[in-house]
Amino acid sequence: MALFLAIDAGGTKTRCLLADETKILGRAATGSVKLMRVSEAEASSRLRAMLAEISQVASLSLGEVSHTCVGLAGLSIDAVREWAEREIGALVGGDLHLVGDEEIALYGAFRGGPGILIIAGTGSNIMGRAADGAIYQAGGWGPALGDEGSGFWIGQEALRAGFWAKDRGIATTLLADIGEFWGLKSLGEIVEMANVRPGPDLPALVPVIVRCAEAGDELAIAILERAGVELAEQVALVALKMKESGGRRKIEAAYTGSILEHIALVRAAMIAALKTSSPSVKVMEGVVDSLEGALWRAREAGKLVS
Repeated sequence: MALFLAIDAGGTKTRCLLADETKILGRAATGSVKLMRVSEAEASSRLRAMLAEISQVASLSLGEVSHTCVGLAGLSIDAVREWAEREIGALVGGDLHLVGDEEIALYGAFRGGPGILIIAGTGSNIMGRAADGAIYQAGGWGPALGDEGSGFWIGQEALRAGFWAKDRGIATTLLADIGEFWGLKSLGEIVEMANVRPGPDLPALVPVIVRCAEAGDELAIAILERAGVELAEQVALVALKMKESGGRRKIEAAYTGSILEHIALVRAAMIAALKTSSPSVKVMEGVVDSLEGALWRAREAGKLVS
């Protein structure tokens, strides 16, 4: 029986599963292997350890694998693709299919069919596949150029809003709570931390901002609601592109990523905004499992060969 390896290598964590044609045989996980976040040596070490673990869990040699699908963040960068081909090819048998991490999430949601995928985690990206297979996209340009509605964006906007409020004498707990989280005692230290290069881990501030919002901080609430509106604006743009290409009138949308999965305020604001701007877009309930999408793609590759 054929074996299939699926790997989801996003920005913050890496997961994999080994399966045959009907069932999952084992799972394993590790930290990020994204070369823009960790060194190549660290990425390689983590990947090798994870693959060794999945082989041990399933009591199978990865040399027996027929098809592997990897959803990899940063795949458009040649060095990232070359690293993945080299490292995985040295340890895993069979054919290797490298796609973007957003693409396996799209597979997970629609199994190759039409629809829009909304990604909002550390970064953000909106991708739509039309009925003819054409791909339309908005966002995904990274934290310096966009990533609206993402964890990075929320953390950065919270800091900006905190200092905006400080200048105007508007009450907010954002700066005090962020300073406490960072272990800092003054506004000057927060300014220094926020402007250091390389910068701080801004997505790590998201739980702090959510707690402020839950306690009734109006600025924190507004930031989270605006994150949803920003995401809805890009979803509407992709939906328009799909319709202009002759796509169907009703469009399903699915979501993935920690922001939309765990922060109800962001999700509700996005859905409410879409009802006004793009009433033909229906957001499906429940978060997409990207790893299941990678497995579906690997199994489909096996069908094509057979």
